[in-house]
Amino acid sequence: MNRQREEELLNMFHGRAPISRYFGMRLTFTKDGSAVVDLPHNPNLDHALGGVHGGVYATMLDTAGWFTVALARNDPSRIVTSEITVRYLEPVEKMSLRAIGKIIRQGTRQDIAEMQLLDEEGRLVGHATGAFMVLPKNPTASKDVAG
Repeated sequence: MNRQREEELLNMFHGRAPISRYFGMRLTFTKDGSAVVDLPHNPNLDHALGGVHGGVYATMLDTAGWFTVALARNDPSRIVTSEITVRYLEPVEKMSLRAIGKIIRQGTRQDIAEMQLLDEEGRLVGHATGAFMVLPKNPTASKDVAG
């Protein structure tokens, strides 16, 4: 794992992505290169019935997949989410969440990742698979934000 690339991605997420600050998400990486996105319970992200909104699940899963792929790429290519399938397995109320990404297949122009969403008790509450398209190297890619 490239420590310089990891620091670049952490700075991007924590310093330049407004959604991470708004949601209150934190990004870390495991030794094997998986992105881990943690979110303390934020009542501003609940739906009208009091549970965490499904859009939060999807955002966290997508983010974990994107940053896992970006770290594995280790170059200035621009990566974009081209498809994500989210499975909502359990509702969550008033709990922290953690999304973890894992690469399933790395290709020349597209990477496939699997993402899990766990509640603070370790229950699997969401699952996703995502396809992340790798665009040609771009000299301004380091200024791009996950998307």
